[in-house]
Amino acid sequence: MSSLPLAVRDSSTMLRRNLLHARRYPSLTLNLLLTPVMLLLLFVYVFGDTMSAGIGGGDRSAYLAYILPGILLMTIGSTVIGTAVSVSTDMNEGIIARFRTMAIHRGSILFGHVVGSVLQTVGSLVLVGAVGVAMGFRSSDAGVLEWLAAFGLLVLVTLAFTWIAVGMGLSSPNAEAASNNAMPLILLPLISSAFVPLDSMPGWFRPIAEYQPFTPAIETLRGLLLGTEIGNNGWITLIWCLALTVLGHRWARARFDRDPE
Repeated sequence: MSSLPLAVRDSSTMLRRNLLHARRYPSLTLNLLLTPVMLLLLFVYVFGDTMSAGIGGGDRSAYLAYILPGILLMTIGSTVIGTAVSVSTDMNEGIIARFRTMAIHRGSILFGHVVGSVLQTVGSLVLVGAVGVAMGFRSSDAGVLEWLAAFGLLVLVTLAFTWIAVGMGLSSPNAEAASNNAMPLILLPLISSAFVPLDSMPGWFRPIAEYQPFTPAIETLRGLLLGTEIGNNGWITLIWCLALTVLGHRWARARFDRDPE
């Protein structure tokens, strides 16, 4: 069989394998999904009125509209932690070593994890978005093109961080270490513009929040859904996504191609 049909066949098989694992063991995905949902409920219903007054007035519905884009980005970081754990488990339990001895396309193993993770993350984003809509989120300023652009942005960010998570999983000695190593993917959105504007932060802290991948992605998504100014954030987000995808892919392939110790 030629290379391309072999790659497609084996990649489809690995994708089905990972989706079956996610369906049979949903607890990890559900536990990670609870983090952004609980933060959304907490910040809107407990802190909403106070936080909304601090960013320019309005009620908790205005603050819901403000933070939902950041919560969606946090959902991506939270969900792909499960990918790092899954890859590390496969690596350390020997299944990847067994796959290497079989007549299958080598790239299909990583492809199955990446595409499976992207599909799971998109499902998580839909669920979190549905919670936001149920809480009162409305996007009257976004048309069909803006919604398509927002969806494409979320998929690009998901792909970038999934490859980073795969590299973390392949580099970790066990599943617990993989989960800990991927924790910055949840922490970075907390120190971004997800919950408060950048200009309200202390001067020494603002560069930490500004020069990281989540902040321009949040501002771009916020602009698409709410009609706020995007500026250069769209281009910066695309550059971050491209750089992280290339870095994660090269890191994952380098770790995957190493001989077992």
